[in-house]
Amino acid sequence: MNVQTQIREYLATQPTRKRDELQTLHDMMLRVLPGGRLWFMDGRDEDGRTVSNPSIGYGVQTMTYADGRTRSSTRSG
Repeated sequence: MNVQTQIREYLATQPTRKRDELQTLHDMMLRVLPGGRLWFMDGRDEDGRTVSNPSIGYGVQTMTYADGRTRSSTRSG
């Protein structure tokens, strides 16, 4: 399933008022960052357990650890 479909399905599950607000924010972010990397994390770990709230992302941030390792802040759920 592609990211746009995941986001659309997530937004559709929200109560009307929250869905409308999230959709407005999503549309605004797409206008502000038209070339940003869009991603969705459903909040589940690799074992399917819920570990966080779902997240929609609009870009990439690379974190660098003290030992020199790096990790991208984007991933799909």
